[in-house]
Amino acid sequence: MPTIAIVGAGPGLGLSIAKVFGGHGFDVALVSRSKDKLDALVAELAEAGITAEGFPADVADPARLTDALQAAIARFGRIDVLEFSPHAGLSMTAPKDVTVDSLRPQVDALLFGAVAAVQAVLPGMLEARSGTLLFTTGGGAVNPYPMLADLNIAQAGQRNWALNLHNTLAEEGIHVTNVAINLMIGTQAPAGVPHRAPDEIALDYWTLHTDRDRAEHLIGA
Repeated sequence: MPTIAIVGAGPGLGLSIAKVFGGHGFDVALVSRSKDKLDALVAELAEAGITAEGFPADVADPARLTDALQAAIARFGRIDVLEFSPHAGLSMTAPKDVTVDSLRPQVDALLFGAVAAVQAVLPGMLEARSGTLLFTTGGGAVNPYPMLADLNIAQAGQRNWALNLHNTLAEEGIHVTNVAINLMIGTQAPAGVPHRAPDEIALDYWTLHTDRDRAEHLIGA
C-alpha cells in the first residue's frame, strides 16, 4: 500500500485529503500536536475503511517532527506522498511592526517545519526514485496581505523553497507542488467572502499528485 503523510492534520482540509487519498488505496499517517484529535481522525477514517495512524508532534520542534515521521515510516514502510499544511495561527502584524520575536513562531513552524518534514521523507523517495511533496500556503505567499506580514514572510520562504525543489527533483522522479489557497476553507462563509468546501479542495491535491504537471496551483481569486 502507498502511504501519504499529512503534517498539520485536522478535521478540515487534512481529513478531506486523507479521505481522498485513502479512497484511492493509500494508508494515512497523520501528524499534529494533539493525540486526542489524532485519535478522533483515525477513528473516522477507520469507519470509511481507511487504514490510518496518528503520530503526535509539534511542527515547530524539528526533532519531534522528525521522530514522528520516522515512526510513520517504520509503521508503513515508506512515505510516498507528503502533504504539509500546519496552521501556525493568524497573528495580525503590519509590515512595519514585524520583529524577530513576532516572526520566529511562523518561521519555526512553517519554514523550518517544512524542511524537517522533507528531510525525514526525502531519502526514501530518492532511493525509490518516486514521490510527491505537496506544500500548502495561503495566497499571501504569492501576493502579500499587509495585515499578515509575519505569516506572509514564512509562507513565501516555504513557497520559494518548494519551487526550487520542483525545479531540481523532477529528474529524480519526485514531483513537488506549492498549493496557494486564497480563499476561506469551508462549506459556508459570510456574504461576499470567497470560499470552497474542503472536500472539493482535496480533490485538487489528488489531481496534482497524479498529473504531476505544475510547480504551483492557486485556489481562489
